[in-house]
Amino acid sequence: MKTSSLLFTVISIGCMAALVLSCAGQNAESGFVSIFDGASLKGWHVSAKTGHSKTSNNTSGGKWVAENGAVIGTQDVPGNGGIVITDEQFGDFEVALEMSNDFGPDSGLFLRSTEDGKAYQAMIDYHSGGNLMGVYGEGLGGKPSVRNFSFLDQVTKVQPVKDAPVPFPVLPDAWPYFWRHGQWNELRARIVGNPPAITTWINGVKIMEWTETEKRHPDRGGIALQVHGGGDLTKQFVRYRNIRVKRLDGAKSE
Repeated sequence: MKTSSLLFTVISIGCMAALVLSCAGQNAESGFVSIFDGASLKGWHVSAKTGHSKTSNNTSGGKWVAENGAVIGTQDVPGNGGIVITDEQFGDFEVALEMSNDFGPDSGLFLRSTEDGKAYQAMIDYHSGGNLMGVYGEGLGGKPSVRNFSFLDQVTKVQPVKDAPVPFPVLPDAWPYFWRHGQWNELRARIVGNPPAITTWINGVKIMEWTETEKRHPDRGGIALQVHGGGDLTKQFVRYRNIRVKRLDGAKSE
């Protein structure tokens, strides 16, 4: 009985995620606009001003290219990363993208990012000990720092975090069916207000909700993607495509 119940849960979660992505593909989401053309980094620029670019003495911000319909990032020299950030500034918004990263690089989806990489980060720490779609104050004293699961030694193995603000909604045994490594999976984050309320999703399933209690960051900023500094990750890559945003504050493009 226990085995059959677990199998049912695994299949149900996998089907639910597939259905969500299928529906999203069939219906252009109202209000969302593409911010990546799939062929160039038009509308984006690389910033070498973050602490992850120290290896180059902040002269380069990693290697970022548009290739095969995706933004692809890696360290340009061993230990040197950085961010690629939108030219436009955003206030209240929801951003969605698809990801197919190697398991190893530490990345991130930065919300309201400054040029030197201060931001509320929807975490894409895709490595042992890391997590996806927890919320972290990048350059904000590490506040907040909330997650509800951690990767173990393999991408197929996860461990829920006890007493997380939002319980991890996926059974560990179901994770390899819910999250399809080597394929494209959807990540999504919403930020509203200041102090902000931040919500994240993976493949249509809500992962984290967090509301700050004090204002510690500007009302507006860029949307950025990160390649972490440190180590030698020059042969491993992060990949993002179908990047789109919905403004929630009625602001016009700048």
